[in-house]
Amino acid sequence: MRLYTRAGDKGKTALIGGMTTKDDIRVEAYGSIDETNSFVGLAVAGLNKNKEPFKDLIADLKKIQHELFDCGTELSNVSKKERPHELSEDMITYLEERMDVLIDEAPELERFILPGGTEAAAYLHVARTVARRAERQIVKLYQREEDLDPIPLKYMNRLSDYFFAAARVVNSRLQVADVEYARSARVFRGSNKKK
Repeated sequence: MRLYTRAGDKGKTALIGGMTTKDDIRVEAYGSIDETNSFVGLAVAGLNKNKEPFKDLIADLKKIQHELFDCGTELSNVSKKERPHELSEDMITYLEERMDVLIDEAPELERFILPGGTEAAAYLHVARTVARRAERQIVKLYQREEDLDPIPLKYMNRLSDYFFAAARVVNSRLQVADVEYARSARVFRGSNKKK
């Protein structure tokens, strides 16, 4: 198997069912999804160093890595015939349900926090910001093309929130406090715990 095709030498890349330039917004969008996936892999590697308290998060993140590939595949598909993966609202529901659990576990939050803490939490914060970039790029793609599956956009929106919740739980389980942004107003009103 050869890894190189030489098509990139002319600034072109293959899609499912076509070709485009490497600076196409479609390529930017699924490229940012791929970048998100790589940071998730780094977070998993960090959590694997102390696996026991993070089995649930590791399972979530591995599931997410497969779903990120599915979303990227969907965005790279310009063929109206082929749909190699079925994306579903269940992916989004799962993230929402897991976020509810994680938010209940994390300490109360009133102000913005600095991204960081433990190594794995820091990688999750990077994944969060790259997921937000992917979301913005998907919005641009959807403005250009109307006949696109809505799931990747919804998924990336929820996913960045999931990463925020997961990063806070990682820090909490390792007893590392989140650092509040020094000039933050009180932006989160009321309790983040369910009654």
